[in-house]
Amino acid sequence: MRIASLLSSATEIVYELGLEDRLVAISHECDWPPEALGLPRLSRVRFDPAGLTSGEIDAEVRRCMLEFGSVYEIDARALADSRPDLILTQAVCEVCAVPTPSVHEAVARLSDPPRVLSLDAHTLEEIVASVAQVADAAGEPARGEETTARLRARISRVREAVADRPRPRVLALEWLEPPFAPGHWIPEMIEAAGGESLIGAAGGHSVEIPWADVEGMDPDRLLLVPCGYALEQAREDADRARGRLHALAPRAVAGGDAAVGHSAYFSRSGPRVVAGIEALAAWLHPDAFPGGADEAILARWS
Repeated sequence: MRIASLLSSATEIVYELGLEDRLVAISHECDWPPEALGLPRLSRVRFDPAGLTSGEIDAEVRRCMLEFGSVYEIDARALADSRPDLILTQAVCEVCAVPTPSVHEAVARLSDPPRVLSLDAHTLEEIVASVAQVADAAGEPARGEETTARLRARISRVREAVADRPRPRVLALEWLEPPFAPGHWIPEMIEAAGGESLIGAAGGHSVEIPWADVEGMDPDRLLLVPCGYALEQAREDADRARGRLHALAPRAVAGGDAAVGHSAYFSRSGPRVVAGIEALAAWLHPDAFPGGADEAILARWS
C-alpha cells in the first residue's frame, strides 16, 4: 500500500506504527521525523510565514480564508505522480493543515481515486484512537493495537504518578497576538500532568480571547505554546509580549514558573503529545519526575 500524508501528525503516526516504508509523499508542513523530509511534498501554504510576527501571521491567515477559503493548496501534479492508495488528512482545523474538502476535490480529478482517511481527533483518547485508525486502514490492525496500548500505558503512568499531588493553576495560551485560549486536548494534557487548566475547553476549539479576560488571574504557572512554533519561535513571541505576560502572571514569571513549549508536542494530534504530557508533569511535579522537563520540549521563560 502507498500512503500519502497531508498532515504532520499523520506522518508521525505512520512512523510510530513502523509503516514508513509505505509512505510515498508528505505535506509542506511535515518536519518530523528527519527520515521523512526527502519525500515529495503535496501541498503548499498561500503565504510565506518566515520572519512574520504572530500578529502578521494571523492577518495573513484571515486574508487567505477570506479570499480562498483555505490557507493551503494541493499540488495536483505531485499528487497524481505519487499514486497513493491511501491519503491521510484531517478535519480538526482549517488553519492548521489541508482540510478534508480540499483533498476530496483534488482526489476527484484523479483517474484512479485513492481512499481518503480524515483524522478528526479532539481529545487525548481520540488521538490514540486515530493511531489505530491509520493501522486499520493500512491493513495492520495488530500494529495499531500494540502501539495504542503502549501510548495509553505511558499516559496512565503519568496520571498515577501525580494523582495525589496538589494541582498548580496553569494559564496556557496557544497564540499571543491575538491571544487564544487552548482547546482540543491541551487542557486535558495539563490535567493528565497534574495541573488545573484555568482557561480553554477540553475537546472544544481554541478560541480568541481579549487580554482583559486573563488579566488578574495570577496563575501558579504560565504555559506558552503558540501553535506551529518551535521553541525558539515561541520564546521570541513571548519576548514580544513580555509586558502583558509579566502583568498577568507576576508570581509565575518572578518565581521561574513560566515556560514556552515546542508546539509539535502540544498542538499536533499525534503520538508526540504523550511526550508533551510527560514533560508537563516533570515541570509541574519535579519531585515525581527527577531530572525535570525535557528542555527540547518545554523550556523556562522569564
